[in-house]
Amino acid sequence: MLTDFCTTTTTATAAISSTSSSTAVGNSVLIVRRIATVLLFVSFSCFVLYRAGESIGFRIPASFTSRASFFLPTDNVSTAAYSDTEEYMLEKVLKNATMEDKTVIITTLNEAWAAPSSVLDLFLESFRIRDQTRQLLNHLVIIALDEKAFSRCLALHSHCYALVTQGVDLSKEAYFMFPDYLKMMWRTIDYLRVVLEMGYNFVFTDADVMWFRDPFPHFYKDADFQIACDHFSGKPEGVGNRPNGGFNHVRSNNRSIEFYKYWYSSRETYLGLHDQDVLNNIKNDSFIRDIDLKMRFLDTAYFGGFCEPSKNLSEVCTMHANCCFGLESKLHDLRILLQDWRKFLSLPPAQKISSALSWRVPQNCSLDSLRHYAPPPVKKNFLFPLISAFYFGNADEEVKEPRMLKEPL
Repeated sequence: MLTDFCTTTTTATAAISSTSSSTAVGNSVLIVRRIATVLLFVSFSCFVLYRAGESIGFRIPASFTSRASFFLPTDNVSTAAYSDTEEYMLEKVLKNATMEDKTVIITTLNEAWAAPSSVLDLFLESFRIRDQTRQLLNHLVIIALDEKAFSRCLALHSHCYALVTQGVDLSKEAYFMFPDYLKMMWRTIDYLRVVLEMGYNFVFTDADVMWFRDPFPHFYKDADFQIACDHFSGKPEGVGNRPNGGFNHVRSNNRSIEFYKYWYSSRETYLGLHDQDVLNNIKNDSFIRDIDLKMRFLDTAYFGGFCEPSKNLSEVCTMHANCCFGLESKLHDLRILLQDWRKFLSLPPAQKISSALSWRVPQNCSLDSLRHYAPPPVKKNFLFPLISAFYFGNADEEVKEPRMLKEPL
């Protein structure tokens, strides 16, 4: 009886154990299947989102590409507060675009300038007309100031970087001296200081500067900071020159870094002025001499603009659409400028030397056009009375909204 009972008990126990084991295995398989299903669903969802993002022009920044972006929380946050990750992303873009001596070419633009048939297309076209300048595109970094400009850059160029401030819309046309214009200009100055601190030299160029020849042979070898002019006095060291911040070449060293910090901080001393006018005010400050900054001003014979055009098409390197108010006027004259350049290049070599061909611009762009053009009405723009007095006269009269003295061009 005891033997039978033990045998029966053993048999029952084995059966129960076998059943439990089978149940456990079944449960494990079910759990694995569920996990696999969840992972497959998540992976598929991520893939769909990624492809959707690509279809509208956004890319996930990769450490092995020259396409990166980051977003600043407010316009008041100094770029000195960049995180290590953000600096790493910027470093990747600069590294992929740099020349052998750690020099990059940098431009900035927003949606208005990046739109099809706008300034960006003409800017890139100017590089591509000649082999000498086409190769410089390999070293051009385009800084997009809004998401649509960044998307447009990705469609056209290899080295793109998004510098977007959350809560600040800089996508529309920024009218000269209006608040959005000032934000764009000063953010660019602070950003360029960061580039210098990373050890990179740069040529900064506005996107409305057309590149016709390689400018590097015409830069001063001993200069820390050299800048184009609205008006060139004939002396590269002369502080009587009128600098234009739309084109400059800067070497990375302690002097240039300290200078950019001083330039940026001086916006608080000269409230309401843009970077170019502040530079004109500080260019002869004792601080510049104390840090022994070697500043030079570039000859308009090589680096011209609509303010003071280069006269000799056989020498000109760049032409800037300065002294111009309004995007449409700028685009009109830039298209004519490129037509003139192509016409000059089509001449036989002997005729290029003796040619009396000159620019047909400025036309819509001119100092006089500033008196014809009225920006759209603005609300509570504390700068407008000052701007109106400067362009339209009568400094004693408080102007409450823009007005036109003549018919628009």
